[in-house]
Amino acid sequence: MSSDTSTADIINVPTDFAQAYVFDLDGTIYLGDQLLPGAKRMIEELRRRRIPVRFLSNNPTKDPEQYVEKLAKLGLPTDIEDICNTVVTTTRWLKENHPDAKLFPVAEEPLKRALRKAGFTLTDDPSEIDIVIASYDRTFDYHKLQVAFDAMWFYKRAFLIQTNPDHFCPFPGGRGEPDCAAVVAAIEACTQMKSQVNLGKPSPIMLAEALQGLDVEVSRCVMVGDRLQTDIQMALHTGMGSACVLTGEATPDDIRGLDDAHHPTYVLDRVDQLIPASAWRELGWTEDND
Repeated sequence: MSSDTSTADIINVPTDFAQAYVFDLDGTIYLGDQLLPGAKRMIEELRRRRIPVRFLSNNPTKDPEQYVEKLAKLGLPTDIEDICNTVVTTTRWLKENHPDAKLFPVAEEPLKRALRKAGFTLTDDPSEIDIVIASYDRTFDYHKLQVAFDAMWFYKRAFLIQTNPDHFCPFPGGRGEPDCAAVVAAIEACTQMKSQVNLGKPSPIMLAEALQGLDVEVSRCVMVGDRLQTDIQMALHTGMGSACVLTGEATPDDIRGLDDAHHPTYVLDRVDQLIPASAWRELGWTEDND
């Protein structure tokens, strides 16, 4: 394996396998509709070794079934139980903590559909709303902001939660799109009330969902992602190992600017560097034959 000369000073790769791996998706396994280099053979090798693999996403605009479909199209067939996103965590958290609440989701259809399926009443009547859910919503408008404002500020009955803390969603070509944090900021600004819970990375709630049913030690698992403030921060919060891949949001300069307390365990040019170099040699891998 080799590293680009511009990143050689920060690359730090594992020398052994972990008990389980939890992967971010966009920017880590794929970017847009293309698998990132080495992703397919890496996942296949981990599965061949019967090492558990889980996928996480802070994107609430897709439900787990849509991720199953996308990964299958990309050549990585995946069981639905191996996928956890903020549609799952938000629905389960509400079911466990506020099962009778009437909800106003500032959200797109996948989250609304999951909440209805779980038996929740969704309403845009501010006098009835118990919880306002801020989410990644490309249909966000002034009317939705007014409903949230009235429910929280005028009627003083609702509180705010959020599906994820991301400021933007990265796109291929260096572009992006405003994410949930923009919606949260608008609601907090007018109501002067803060969101009470985040249900996406870096919340430990999401990690607990991802590792559910696995007989593993958190400290011997690795969270793999491209975002320092969500993927890597979640691992740091929970004592889990972390690997930052430089194929998405994080840049080499971002890594160089970190102090020891916030530094990921590993830094990778490409995601298949998770596979130790000794295994690369056994498998006959090179960066040109992925």
